[in-house]
Amino acid sequence: MLNLIAYIIIPAYTILFVKGYGWFTTNFSVIGNYLHRKDAFVLWGVLVGAYFYYSLRTAIRLMKQKPKGTFLVPSSLVLLFCAITTPYLPEEMPFKSFLHIIFAFMAAVLLLASLFLIILKEYRTDPSRYGSCLFAWAGIVAGSAFLLILVGIVSSALEIYFTITSVILTRRLLVKLKSGGTEPCEQ
Repeated sequence: MLNLIAYIIIPAYTILFVKGYGWFTTNFSVIGNYLHRKDAFVLWGVLVGAYFYYSLRTAIRLMKQKPKGTFLVPSSLVLLFCAITTPYLPEEMPFKSFLHIIFAFMAAVLLLASLFLIILKEYRTDPSRYGSCLFAWAGIVAGSAFLLILVGIVSSALEIYFTITSVILTRRLLVKLKSGGTEPCEQ
């Protein structure tokens, strides 16, 4: 079931959410505040948030030594909830829009930090088995930075890239932990 969610449902829903809008000229926050897309935005947040919560908490439970910062997983999801429920209407509500940006950005940062700490803990015990996960994590950071610099805004393309690659890395990491480290992260 998690394979279906990680490899098909979340990527398809994420891409379909922005259908009809420019990937490089707008973003989820703008699209999610259109009246006909509000429910779809909330559903996307619930789907992605529940997936990360379940998968990362399961990953942490499977680890022999728990990483530091396990509180970052629920903290990231609280911030995602705040971002989804705080309107992004800069002309009408500038302060709430500013908060929305902070919540969304920090949710992503804490998610990346959570993934990094989990991967790093495993990498330190077995570098040969978890090096590919660390490399994939660095690819997410580098690809996201590239898209941000390329476009100059947090675009739908960046959000799609970040969401899909983070979901897949989380899935691969969970499979690797369940297999005792024998499964590769790069599949």
